[in-house]
Amino acid sequence: MNYLDEFLLIAISHFFAVASPGPDFALVLKQSIQKGRNNALVTSAGIATGILVHVSYCVLGVAIVISQSPTVFAALKYLAAAYLAYIGVMALRAKPADQQAQRVQTNTQAESMVKAFSRGFLVNALNPKATLFFLSLFTLVISVETPITVQVGYGLYMAVATLVWFSFLSIVLSRSKVRAFFLRAGHWFDRGIGVVLIGLAIRVVWV
Repeated sequence: MNYLDEFLLIAISHFFAVASPGPDFALVLKQSIQKGRNNALVTSAGIATGILVHVSYCVLGVAIVISQSPTVFAALKYLAAAYLAYIGVMALRAKPADQQAQRVQTNTQAESMVKAFSRGFLVNALNPKATLFFLSLFTLVISVETPITVQVGYGLYMAVATLVWFSFLSIVLSRSKVRAFFLRAGHWFDRGIGVVLIGLAIRVVWV
């Protein structure tokens, strides 16, 4: 109970951060519509695992190093922007798919699960805004007197909460009616997401 107030503040901050539109949301939306529910759920697991990366370096004290080293943070920012831009460009190159191509995509869906997980993991782990968020939590909200075990507990909670949130979105967005609507848009949907991802990459660099 000594850390209840601290936990509630972290939980509320995390909810608004994870619910706001960003690279994670855009990726889950794309995977849900284009690849289906299972793929999107695996992507969500990758995003949740990426959060553990941020928690790990914050708990270990690397957060202080990054916050005091503009060079390190700039490198992380450009790396994240490059990866988002890459995904966006690939989406912009999407072409109309006929029914046969869609059947092939469904049959090979299971083979893409490793890629789905890695996409989710990298998009979150390389997201500098996520870095800023966790730096803020672990340097401003969480007291230096809070035991490491409690801090790890906070991190595990945020990872699980992220998984639950994006899994919920995956289930909703991959429902047959919702998915059928977006599949009719086909390559136009992919290209739209591509523009969003490239825009996010540009924003990462310039903001």
